[in-house]
Amino acid sequence: MRGFVWGLGAGLAVAFGTFAAWPQAAAFLAPLQGRIQAQLQNQWAAWRPSPDAPGPTAEPRPDLPAVAPARVAVEAARSADVPITLSGIGTVQAYNTVNVRSRIDGEITKILFREGQDVKAGDPLALIDPRPLQAQADQQEATRLRDQALLDGALLDLQRYETLILKDFASQQQLDRQRALVAQYRAQIKSDEAQVAYARTQLAYTTVAAPLSGRTGMRLIDQGNTVRAGDAAAIVVVTQLQPISVVFTLPATAVARSRLTPGEAAAPVRVFAADDRTLLDSGTVELVDNQVDPTTGTIKLKASFPNARLTLWPGNFVNGRITVEVRPQGVTIPLAALRHGPRGDFVYVVRDGSREGEKEGPTDGLHVATRAVTPGQASGGCVLVEKGLKAGERVVTEGHYRLENGTPVTIIEKPEPPRPEPSPRTPS
Repeated sequence: MRGFVWGLGAGLAVAFGTFAAWPQAAAFLAPLQGRIQAQLQNQWAAWRPSPDAPGPTAEPRPDLPAVAPARVAVEAARSADVPITLSGIGTVQAYNTVNVRSRIDGEITKILFREGQDVKAGDPLALIDPRPLQAQADQQEATRLRDQALLDGALLDLQRYETLILKDFASQQQLDRQRALVAQYRAQIKSDEAQVAYARTQLAYTTVAAPLSGRTGMRLIDQGNTVRAGDAAAIVVVTQLQPISVVFTLPATAVARSRLTPGEAAAPVRVFAADDRTLLDSGTVELVDNQVDPTTGTIKLKASFPNARLTLWPGNFVNGRITVEVRPQGVTIPLAALRHGPRGDFVYVVRDGSREGEKEGPTDGLHVATRAVTPGQASGGCVLVEKGLKAGERVVTEGHYRLENGTPVTIIEKPEPPRPEPSPRTPS
């Protein structure tokens, strides 16, 4: 209405100005202008409220309905010793893997192991025809016995020359020549003994033994085949599974922030299956590599596990959690309570707005307040709060969509579920 009056007045003013520019129209417009101005003033006085009048804002209006409190679920922040871990994917590697090959030439006469059998160091795995090597060993032994007999005769002759030289029945040259012959025979005996030892060693190689304790794989050669010392093919592969190693590849920056340093280490570690919940084994990080891969910015860590239940298999991938420190009395909240906004991470803290000394219901006066927090490590459905929250304060875990700072709330009473923790169990 006010806009219409102002528009009408402006239009009339322009019209009167136009007519006033003509001298012959002055006599005609003078009485008309006075009547129009009087009518406009009367209408404006009738429409404009007086200062003492309540005005349009004072007109009675129906009361707006009160905003219903938002229904939320809450949980109190907890204080406990929180382990700080490094997480990463690791590759299981056998502690030792040996390709068992023949060290001599010959025919395999017998296979003494079963595929997949657990063997101990020294257990026979295969037999190679020993007859040719047995004959060589006997020949070397006979040569040694012959040279020993020659040495014994030369020693007797040396004793005779030593007696005759005292009576001038032998020359000094003869005595020296006999002593040289004795020394020659003694050297020959040492050579014969070395040949005999070599022949016996070769003969021992006819029994192919397990070099370490472990588990055999598939048989790679059958009985009756001829093997050679230079063959690349193995008879069987023996893998040591207890203990076993896992190699982790982690960002070098994350490892640098922990207490681990290149070289020997002693940090507890747990490995989980692909679901990241089934605990496979617990062990110790024994080594941090001494150099960072410049192409990826990662560093390798090697851990050892007893693998008593044989849950770790070489070549498999596992999820590892390396405990680098334990944060005493750390404040944790459910991961669902942490919210993210343009100004950073925050939580909704439930506060009691009732005044002191005023009796109200158990949820009367409750409202939420936004609280900026600094989150830390998240694990097992919980997140560590580095800064901004104290133990015991209640945070909203469900019903965030209607909340803002100061929103009244009603707490949903429901049983508090236990915090999820990784439970050790053998994968089915």
